[in-house]
Amino acid sequence: MVFVMNSHTKTNSMTSYSPEVQRMHDILEQQKVAYQRYPVPTAKERIERLARLKKVLVKYQDQFVEAINQDYGNRSISETKIGELLTCLEQIKYYSKHLTAWMKPSKRHVSILHQPAKAWVQYQPLGVIGIIAPWNYPLLLSVGPLICALAAGNHAILKISSSSSNFGFVLENALSEAFPQELVAVVNGGGQISDAFSHLAFDKIIFTGSTNVGKTVMSAAAENLVPVILELGGKSPVIVHPSSDLNLVAERIAFGKLWNSGQTCVAPDYMFLPRGKTAEFIESFKQAATTMYPTIRDNQDYTSIINDKQYNRVQGYLEDARQQGAELIEINPQNEELASVRKIAPTFLTGVLPTMDIMKNEIFGPVLPIMEYDQIDDVIDFINGRPRPLALYYFDFDNARAEYVSQRTHSGHFGQNAVVTHVAQDDLPFGGVGASGMGKYHGPEGFFGLSHERSVMSIPKLFSLKFILAPYDKALNKILEKTFLR
Repeated sequence: MVFVMNSHTKTNSMTSYSPEVQRMHDILEQQKVAYQRYPVPTAKERIERLARLKKVLVKYQDQFVEAINQDYGNRSISETKIGELLTCLEQIKYYSKHLTAWMKPSKRHVSILHQPAKAWVQYQPLGVIGIIAPWNYPLLLSVGPLICALAAGNHAILKISSSSSNFGFVLENALSEAFPQELVAVVNGGGQISDAFSHLAFDKIIFTGSTNVGKTVMSAAAENLVPVILELGGKSPVIVHPSSDLNLVAERIAFGKLWNSGQTCVAPDYMFLPRGKTAEFIESFKQAATTMYPTIRDNQDYTSIINDKQYNRVQGYLEDARQQGAELIEINPQNEELASVRKIAPTFLTGVLPTMDIMKNEIFGPVLPIMEYDQIDDVIDFINGRPRPLALYYFDFDNARAEYVSQRTHSGHFGQNAVVTHVAQDDLPFGGVGASGMGKYHGPEGFFGLSHERSVMSIPKLFSLKFILAPYDKALNKILEKTFLR
């Protein structure tokens, strides 16, 4: 039994914690005390912290690659280096360049009623940020939010997925070398630890994961009125206009869908093709995919599904679709056996129905349902009748038609003639809408979203209240009526 005195809520409680959970409470208290002791680090100090982070990312890069590979069974080395490590290093460069300007107070207009006062917005660090990272991009989705947190002057505790245990161990070693625990700390483990983390009284939580778990995190955070940024999933559709070059479309879809074997929150999840174009598209895709991955089983570039649970889930979607009449078209150039290495060949489904599990749930695998369409408005109605996705992709070089689709749909991101790559565009905010999430990070939004926008007003001695002090006379009312209330 542990006696807990919370100096920030001024409440006492008798609570029984496991040693691991008690450690999280202790770290949070330690970080809050450290923040109160020195709440606003200078721009120079923030840039120096980012430099320390960069140093350990580079130093431990081979260990990160190997650890993530072990967690997956087989994770493409190039995908880890390009999609995670390089992206984080570019983010550090971006925030180091811009944070000094963002820290400056923002001057605001003062109305005539308050002259000669001055008004501005001051950007303060929030305090301690809780970061809950998923398993699919464990480095990018833990260190990426950390970069935003440090740029905004915050402290942070990172919770790593239990499915990324090898990576979590390496990250904990790396960050403990770069930062004292009172500034940045890592928590590993699942079960009770995961649940308890969401209940901690952070100043903000950034969660990346499924919509269902996001709801649980938000509910737990609400107990302490902790605001949340939720980066969730959803089914990101692709629309292909009849004028599109299907070879170009196929190559870009193959890149985005097969990168990390489709285990990407913004991967294309289902697509609309003009009626009669499916066979041609699949043939173009087959050529692109075979060029990229001439073999699959022992191809180190082709990533495994992370674990048996996720593998069986995707296979269950395929079997459900097959039983309901869908046709499955698999692209397996060498007809290799893949189940024993937890790999799934690129697979298309045609004849899909909205009742199929694969059309109701995010796939998170190299599987893509195809539907054909005649009128674009029918496609728009279908998409708008479903939960709002994290991304929507439209292939068409006619900007007016693209604008038509963009203005009539909602998604976290709208991509014209490209998929997935927007995640690495540093100056764009990243986030969802509706069921795909709330709040943003990356870009300026990553800095301001983890800052308290504090309004400040300074009134000089010359300012007088005599005209609005009681007792109120008729003269005041006449001035109001003739000057302002009209």
